[in-house]
Amino acid sequence: MTSNLTLNNGVEMPALGFGVFQTPPQETIDAVKAALGTGYRHIDTAAAYGNEQEVGEAIRRSGLARSDVFVETKIWIEDYGYDATLHAFEKSAGKLGVDQIDLLILHQPLPSRFDLTIDAYRALEKLLEEGRVRAIGVSNFMPRHLDNLLKNTGVVPAVNQSEVHPYFSEPDVRAADAEHGILTQAWSPIGGITFYRDGQHGSTLDDPTIGEIAKAHGKTPAQVMLRWHLQEGRSAIPKSTKPHRIAENFGVFDFALTDDELAAIDALDTGVRGGPDPDAITLEGWRSVAAATFGSTTIEAP
Repeated sequence: MTSNLTLNNGVEMPALGFGVFQTPPQETIDAVKAALGTGYRHIDTAAAYGNEQEVGEAIRRSGLARSDVFVETKIWIEDYGYDATLHAFEKSAGKLGVDQIDLLILHQPLPSRFDLTIDAYRALEKLLEEGRVRAIGVSNFMPRHLDNLLKNTGVVPAVNQSEVHPYFSEPDVRAADAEHGILTQAWSPIGGITFYRDGQHGSTLDDPTIGEIAKAHGKTPAQVMLRWHLQEGRSAIPKSTKPHRIAENFGVFDFALTDDELAAIDALDTGVRGGPDPDAITLEGWRSVAAATFGSTTIEAP
């Protein structure tokens, strides 16, 4: 059993997707095959993840028809600009082995060069007009970024993928998305980004409130958190490379949380972001971090 959401342009998208952020290329094929075998029909990747080719190979090996799998990927900031973004689409489509991408989004706002962000989004609009993508959107856009984008472009994003989990629920972003008819899509939906960065709160998987709710339903904390997203109308993109976890994360369609339980999870918000501040993203900053860390200017990002 799966659940679909209808985007603002009428395209249907499975609400629960499977993510491959930080999944090494050599592990991606098996992980995506396991996800598709479990029942996932929505795969989320990105140019910056370095595993688009393996995602495409896994889809081909699955035996599923291309039309049965919703493919989402992202344009990285180094490919912003009208012509550069069109070329980035060609690269991603080639690696994925597809003619059409279901959902193509901008990976980050680039506040220091928002003109490039706007030009990149205009390229997405062109690809949408030509039918080369079915829907377009953004990721990690704050309300001020959305306002600026909407003033300078013609197509309202279908999706805004953001860090959303019980410890950081981004109510302002979700409200802005809702005001414009944009679907909020949660990356790090069970708070994995906080496990190592937020020593004050630790892991959401150990949260007593979530634990009590999970016990009441005979479910795991991860399942409760994913169900919370779905019942509040969000898309969620969990990730794992372990087949039993992949299956566990998909087992969220056979129970429902009460209004009180949803409110109790809402109340866990700390306002503490686990991932990078979108306003701090610069080309120079990411290049210097990548060069120091990896010896190159290519870096993976959530």
